[in-house]
Amino acid sequence: MVEQVTTREMVTDERSLRRRLLPVVATGVAAIVGSLYLRAVDPNVPGHYPGCPSQMWFGIDCPGCGGMRGTYDLLHGDFSGMLDHNVLLVIAWPLAIVAFGIWAFRAWTGRRPRVDIPTQARRSRMWVGVLIAVLAFGVVRNFVPYLGSGAG
Repeated sequence: MVEQVTTREMVTDERSLRRRLLPVVATGVAAIVGSLYLRAVDPNVPGHYPGCPSQMWFGIDCPGCGGMRGTYDLLHGDFSGMLDHNVLLVIAWPLAIVAFGIWAFRAWTGRRPRVDIPTQARRSRMWVGVLIAVLAFGVVRNFVPYLGSGAG
């Protein structure tokens, strides 16, 4: 008996390469410009960026608190400073870079895997799990002193 190897069916995007790449390039340029601005303007100095609403209104750290200051430290090569502001960035930045790379590759080739119902259900469960983990981190960081945003 011959075993069949199932490969995922691919969907082809019929748009032109230029049209497929426009959102990817625009997002990449915006990320670079935002990173250059963040590298130049220190978020630790008050008055340049808006404050976190959960810090201002409730006095607690949300899961993203310290993310901008941590990214600023990362852009300056201060890995320990990044960890001090938001340890979640250790996972978030590599995942964001890989996701952007996958998006760019799929836009360039015009091919992506077809998503069937079971795959979509797995993705939905995964995102619910990620959301629960991030919210749990937001709760835990307000009780564990090391996990605070390093603010104030």
